[in-house]
Formats: sequence, C-alpha cells, structure tokens
Amino acid sequence: MLRKFLLALTLPCLLASVPGTPFSYSNVCADGPADNIATSVRPIPPIGIQIDGNKIESLRKRCQQIRKAWQQTLAEASQTIEASKGWQRDAAIKRLDKLSRLTPEILVFPRSVEMAIELNQFYAETEAEHAGVLLDEANRRIALAKQDASWAKLVGITDGQSQTLVIGGFESKIDGSYQPYALVVPAGFSASDSRPRRLDLWFHGRGEKLSELNFLWTGSNNAGQYTPAETFVLHPYGRYSNAFKFAGEVDVLEALEYLQTRLPVDPQRISARGFSMGGAACWQFATHYADRFFAANPGAGFSETPEFLKSFQQEDLSETPDYQRTLWQLYDCPPWSRNLIHCSTVAYSGGIDRQKQAADVMDVSLAEQGIDLVHVIGPETAHQIHADSKIEIESRMAQLAAMADGNVPNQVDLTTYTLRYNRMHWVHLTGLQQHWQRSHVTASLNDAGHLTIETTNATKLELSFASGQWQSTFPCQPSITIDGSELVGPPVRSDRSWSIKLVRHGDTWAVDDSAGNALRKRPGMQGPIDDALMDSFLFVLPSKSSKDKTFQQWAESEAQHAMVHWRKHFRGDIRVVHDNEVTKDMIMRHHLIAFGDPDSNSLLARLQDGLPMRWENDAIVLGDHRYPRSSHAGILIYPNPSNPDKYIVANSGFTFREYDYLNNARQTPKLPDWAIVDITEGATTRAPGKVIDAGFFNESWQVQ
Repeated sequence: MLRKFLLALTLPCLLASVPGTPFSYSNVCADGPADNIATSVRPIPPIGIQIDGNKIESLRKRCQQIRKAWQQTLAEASQTIEASKGWQRDAAIKRLDKLSRLTPEILVFPRSVEMAIELNQFYAETEAEHAGVLLDEANRRIALAKQDASWAKLVGITDGQSQTLVIGGFESKIDGSYQPYALVVPAGFSASDSRPRRLDLWFHGRGEKLSELNFLWTGSNNAGQYTPAETFVLHPYGRYSNAFKFAGEVDVLEALEYLQTRLPVDPQRISARGFSMGGAACWQFATHYADRFFAANPGAGFSETPEFLKSFQQEDLSETPDYQRTLWQLYDCPPWSRNLIHCSTVAYSGGIDRQKQAADVMDVSLAEQGIDLVHVIGPETAHQIHADSKIEIESRMAQLAAMADGNVPNQVDLTTYTLRYNRMHWVHLTGLQQHWQRSHVTASLNDAGHLTIETTNATKLELSFASGQWQSTFPCQPSITIDGSELVGPPVRSDRSWSIKLVRHGDTWAVDDSAGNALRKRPGMQGPIDDALMDSFLFVLPSKSSKDKTFQQWAESEAQHAMVHWRKHFRGDIRVVHDNEVTKDMIMRHHLIAFGDPDSNSLLARLQDGLPMRWENDAIVLGDHRYPRSSHAGILIYPNPSNPDKYIVANSGFTFREYDYLNNARQTPKLPDWAIVDITEGATTRAPGKVIDAGFFNESWQVQ
C-alpha cells in the first residue's frame, strides 16, 4: 500500500548564523578552497540551535491539531454530500472540491514547522515564535474556509488600497508535497479585479538556513528588491538551495501555473529576475525557456560550471569524467545563449563583485551570436545592487513590459542539446540524431504562407500554431522548404490554427504520419538519470535480500541515502512502496525508482527481459561488456517496459551528493543514462562508489 515515509534527520553544523534577506541578496555561509575537500564536507543544511523542548513539543502538537482540524472540516463537507440530494448535493460536491483545493494553502504552514523540527533547523530563538505565528495563520485560514471563503480572501487579498504580501503553498506533482511560495500583490489590485497585470518571477539568493519556515516568514514581512507598480511579484521557494534546478525548476513552473489560475496574469508580460544564486536561475530560465518571458534581468550568480568553479571556487576540474562534462550542458547557459534572441535581457553586476564573471562569460557568448548584452554595472559595488543601477534597470524593464504584445513571431530560432528543452514558440523539436550535441532550428513564415526551415542534428519536428496564431495569408495551404526538401502541408483551419509533424529519412524530410510507437528518446523521456526525479515518482524497495551480502548492504545504504537526501535537500515527501505492492495504476502514473537486483526486487525481476542491463549469476551484462556481480552494482534509467511513457530507474536517486551541496554550480548530473559502480569500498560524498564505466544510450535507447 502506498504510504508516506518520513525520515527524521539530525544534521551537524559548523556555521554561525549569517544575517540576510533571502529575497534581496545571497546569505552564503561559506565558499572557496575550504569547500573543495571531499573528505571533509560541512553539512548542509547546518544544524540549528537548541530550542526549549517544551516549545518544540507545543509546536508539534499544534501542527497535529491543525491537520486534524482540517481533516475534520473535509470530513464534514463529505458527510454533507452523503446527506444531500439534487441541486443541494451538487452544491455540496462543489464545496468539497473547493475546500480540497485550499488544502496546500493551509497545510503548508504546519509542514514548514514540522520540517524545521525534523531537520533541526531553528537558527534563532525568534524562529520558534515565527513558527507559532505561521500556525496561527493556518488556524485563521481554516476558520475562513469553513465560512466558504474565496481563495483571495483566504490568503489576505482585500480591497486593493495597499500592497499585500501573500504566503501560501501548492501541491507538487513530483511527490505530492506542499511547497511554499510568496507573492507581492500590488496596490490597486482587489479580489474582484480581472484586469491582466504583469508578473515578475524573482529568484532568491543562496541561503543555507532558508528553511520553509524562514522563507514563509520572510515572505510575509518583506516585499523584496523590486516591486514595480501594477505588477505581481512571485517569489518561488524552489526547494531550498539548488539554484532552482531539477525539482526546484519544476516547482517554479508549477508555482507560476498555479497562480495563473488564481490571478489575472498577463501571459505576455512575465519576466524572470534574480540575484546571486537567483541570478544563476534567471540565466538558466531565460536561455532554456526564452519564449515564456518578455524580459530577463539576471544579477551576479553563475552562468556555467567550469569557469565559475575555477575562478570563484579555485577548484581543480582536470579529472572530471567526459560524461560529466557533457552533462554540464544541461544547465550551462553559454551554449544556449542564442535563444536570447527571443528574450530581451538586462544583466546586472557590481563593478567589484567576483560574480560579475557570470555576465562577462555571457557577454562573450552573446557577442558570438551577434547580440550586444546590456550589462548594467554598479560602480565600486560588491555583491549587492547599486541604488542608481536599480533605477536604470527598472526603467528598462518597464519599457520592455510596455512593448510586450501577443504577436507570434514569424521567425523562430531554437538551440538545444536535449529534448528536455525542445520548444520555441511554434517550433517543437521532437527527435535528435544525437543527444548532447548542439541542435539548431531556424524557421520563418512569409506573407504568402511559405515556411523555410533549416535544421542541424534534428530528426523529428512539429510545427504548431494555436487558435488565432497563424499570422500569414488566409485561407492557405502552407508550403514548406526544409533542408532542401519541398513539402505541402494541410490547410490552415478556420480558427487560424495549423500544425504538422515532420520526420527526416536520411537526407530528406517528409510529413510524419506514423503512429510513433518505436522506442526512442523523446521529450520528457530522454534521460539522464536525474530526469526521473523531475516528475511524479515512487521509491520501490526490495522485499527480499540479494544473494550477495556486499551488494545487499550497498543497496540498502543507497536506498536510505536517496530517501534521506530527497527529504533533506529537495525538501520532498517520500513516497515508497515495496516491490510486491506495485500496482498497475502506479506503473501508469509514476516513474519507479527501484533499488536492489532481480534476486531481491521482484519489480526488476519482472522487467529484466525488457532492459538493456541483465543480471546473470556471476555478472552484470550491458551490451558486449560483463562486470563481476560480486563487487559491482548496475545503475540505469530506461523507459519502463510495462509503460514506456514512464521511467524505471535502478539503484539511484538524484546523482549529485553532499560535496556538491557546497556550491550551486556543482549541482549538475553526475551520472548519465547508465553506470557500473565498484562498490567494494562503498559510497563517498561524491559518488555511490567507484564508477568504472558509464555512458549514454543512443536515440533508440540502445547501448552505444
């Protein structure tokens, strides 16, 4: 039976509290050569101070009472349905649905307090008092919900006379946890106002002590660096200190989508902004999702891995494996810089800030694409935003917002290295000749309804104009020239929508009318291993023991490590089942993260014939290679043979480890699609063991 598996952690710490406002700037505890010693890794998050046991117990009981009170509220609403008929029953059903949708907005508060207690993350006596205030807010919201309050009233949006600071939560699709957000609602906006407004995403700086509790408290008391008039400002939490990567990245998109269902956000006037670690996130989102933002405003931070770690961290990267260097391209921004053709960019750096290096690197990369970067530099300024620079930046962003419109561009330019990021406006790249090689698509539509497309490293392409987006002549049956192939597409539809799928065969392109059932890498199913933890997943533990004791001990340890660190670093709820509890519904709905081998884990045993990795009596077999089973473990990601729309992962959680927590630029995938690990000496703070072989499956998910 599916259940939540919550782990209590005690984390030592060597660091004193560093003051700072996470929405404004970075409050990094430490960086530099001292954090380059893999055998002496300071723990992150650091341990908190000792809080009076009676206070902790009181907070814990209050959390339980809030959960019980909310469960009772939902139960009473459910009972009303059972006792009603006709229109009254319909109304009762709607009320229960409305209440259920408010659950994250209420339970995010006790969860934040419980996480602080569980992970020992109180860093000042006042934080226990803050916890009590947040629990008061949860109780206030329960009382309002019973009165059938709207979402706006529940979170505190009132008559619009003054700026409102909103804090709340949404439910993550990844693990069902309630993740926090903070929101600045501008003066002049009331709950009944439907006029679309601009929204700025603000990515906060690194804060090793930025627990959910501290984030929510800050959000309820601090509007942050920028609060433009007539603008919502969304502060996503991003799952703690990971530079809004992986689950943090998904949370940003989910938080934005969630609030777009609650507020009149103008979809054409959404920007990405941030400073320090948040500046790094801004570069990442702008280059990977360029068509979603009218502008980007990155400040400081880092924009790539190797040069930043050399200059800022003085780290020796000479022994970095080639597959890790390849995987740097997932989040490194210079290779993606051409995408900023579609996203106006205003960068900022302090003139004497070491992290000015990030914008300097991007300046060079953009210049190679013919783009002159606007780089506002604060005079004689270290790691903060200069007051005069702030005025200039706000002026430029306001002008860009004023010029934003809903017109679909007739020219699209897309660069990508993976199908994880495969879209730019109406161009959707759905097949590559080779992952992690540069893929480039340019497409233009002229006034006569002719499309001209040039591609590099592409095998499948979709062109898709939604209703009203076709900007060319109408009626029309578009013609296409793609890499020299001449094609004719279907007519544009009556609502001015149009779409077509194209496939490459050798040197020519054709209309793709195939069912597309062949196993191949495609958007959302392309690896590497970390990709499985960016959508809904379950941990699947073995119900038996492996024949080999060394492997058994390693597998148990790695399963525990994966769950503990999902909780600790990605702040998630742990959903775990045993192999003999896996149902068809679970297979259809979730990626499955299985630990063990076919001897111990019946799920792996059932799927083994459909996997490229085989466990024989004395060897792990992958392609033409055999590895001694007595001293090695096999790790892989692969489409689940029982449901190719979901992954099966063997023996791995997310692949960066404790050493990488020390600097956000290190938090890149450490394993590709598969790996063979010598486990005789156990795991380290950098790897699950000695990686003796690792690689990527080809585009057909076969061993290369």
